Amino acid sequence: MAKGKKITIIDTTLRDGSHAVRHSFTKEQVSAIAGGLDKAGVDIIELSHGDGLGGSSYNYGFSKTQELELLEAASSQITNAKLAVLLLPGIGTIADLKEAQKRGATAVRVATHVTEADVSAEHIHAAKDLGMFAVGFLMMSHMAPTERVVEEALKMESYGADYINLADSAGYLTPSGVQERIEAVVKAVKIPVGFHAHNNMGMAIANSLKAVECGATYIDGTLRGLGAGSGNAQIEVLAGVLNREGYDINADFYKLMDLAKEEVDPIMLRPQIISNASFMLGYAGVYSSFLLHVYDAAEKYDLDPRDILVELGKRGMVGGQEDMIIDVAYQLKNGLVK
Repeated sequence: MAKGKKITIIDTTLRDGSHAVRHSFTKEQVSAIAGGLDKAGVDIIELSHGDGLGGSSYNYGFSKTQELELLEAASSQITNAKLAVLLLPGIGTIADLKEAQKRGATAVRVATHVTEADVSAEHIHAAKDLGMFAVGFLMMSHMAPTERVVEEALKMESYGADYINLADSAGYLTPSGVQERIEAVVKAVKIPVGFHAHNNMGMAIANSLKAVECGATYIDGTLRGLGAGSGNAQIEVLAGVLNREGYDINADFYKLMDLAKEEVDPIMLRPQIISNASFMLGYAGVYSSFLLHVYDAAEKYDLDPRDILVELGKRGMVGGQEDMIIDVAYQLKNGLVK
C-alpha cells in the first residue's frame, strides 16, 4: 500500500478531450464540466484547443467556440483548482499566453517533442514572469532513449518549470517503459515529475499506476477517458484505483463518476474504445491526435487507415506534422511508397 503518498490529479478533458469531439465544446458544456471537476476536488483543470493555444486552424481543426471564451466560462466556475492551458511553441505564442491569463488561466503546460525542450525556454520564462505555475511537458516520450529524456527534463527544470510531465502521446509504452523513464527522471531532477497516458494499447491506468509507484506525483486523466486516439487514463477510474491503493488524493471519484455520466456521456461522438485504427496508433508509435485526421484521409483516398498509420510510424511523424497525413495518403494511393 502507498501509505498516504500525496498525488496531484490533473484533468485534461477540456483539452485532450477536445480532439475526440472535434473541438466542438460550447461555453455551456465547459461551464458544467469545469464546475463539476472543481467541486469533485480535481487539482488542475486544463483547457484549450486540443493542440494548445492557437491550435484552432486548418491544419489542426477549427474550434467551434473561441478558446478564450471557453477559458472565461471555465474560470467563472472554478474556486479551488488551477485553470491550465497547453502551449506548444510554434503554435501558441507568449501573446496568446498573456491573453489566456487575462481570461483566467493560472497555469500553463509548455509542450515540446521529447528531444526539443530547448524551444520551451522562452515560454517557461515568460510564464514565470507572469506569475503562472509552469510545467515542462515532454511529448512522445517513447521516441528517445531514457538518457535523452533525462537531458531534456533537466533543461526544462533549468528554465524554471515547476514540474516535468512525461507524455506517452502515442499510447506506445508498457509499464516497463514507464518505469525506466519515470525512475530516471525522478532521480535526476529536483522538482516533481508527472505522467500523461494514452490508452491506445489498453495501458493507460496500468501505466499511470506504475508511474506513481516509481515516484511520479502528478497524474493526468480525463472523464470517460475522452481524448485523442483511444483516449487518456479514465479519471474516475484512476481516482478510484489510487484511492483503493491508499494514495492521498483530493478528488472524489464518486463525484467524477456522476459528472462523467451526466455531462460527458451525452456529448461523446463515439465510445472511447480501442478500435483497430487507434490500437495501431499505439503499436506504430504515432501521435494520438492524428487519428481523426487519418480517418478523414482514408475515406478521401479509399484506403485502410491502418496502412496510413503504419507508414506514419515508419516516418517518425510527430505532433505538428498533421499536414503530412494527406501527403502520405496520396502517396499510398498512387503507389509512391516503397
